[in-house]
Amino acid sequence: MNIKTNKKLLIILLLSTISFIGFMFKLPRIFSHFDKELHFLFYFCAAFIVNYLIDKNTIVKHIIIANVLFLCGIFIEIAQQYSNTFFKVRIHGNFDIEDIIFNFMGLVIFSIIWFTYKIAKKIM
Repeated sequence: MNIKTNKKLLIILLLSTISFIGFMFKLPRIFSHFDKELHFLFYFCAAFIVNYLIDKNTIVKHIIIANVLFLCGIFIEIAQQYSNTFFKVRIHGNFDIEDIIFNFMGLVIFSIIWFTYKIAKKIM
């Protein structure tokens, strides 16, 4: 499927905005036991989607995408902590380094799969 660059950027911007807003609110209680796994899964899927939309089979673009997503995860955790102070109401939990670790793990596992796929594709 060939999607024009403008549409790709619009899709990424829309999904990013929804993600940032979604991460600013506390998860419903039913998901609280799976918070870390959801962080892992979200960043794994985000890496897949952005790489699918942007990547043109270059390692440099893949690394840039992974770094931007990782930095966004750190920014979101800081914003969650700051939002509690700014709004004087606890709309989310506190800064959690474990969330950042699981974000990173999702990116690393996706990268391993991505690199394996790219190497296998070149060999065959």
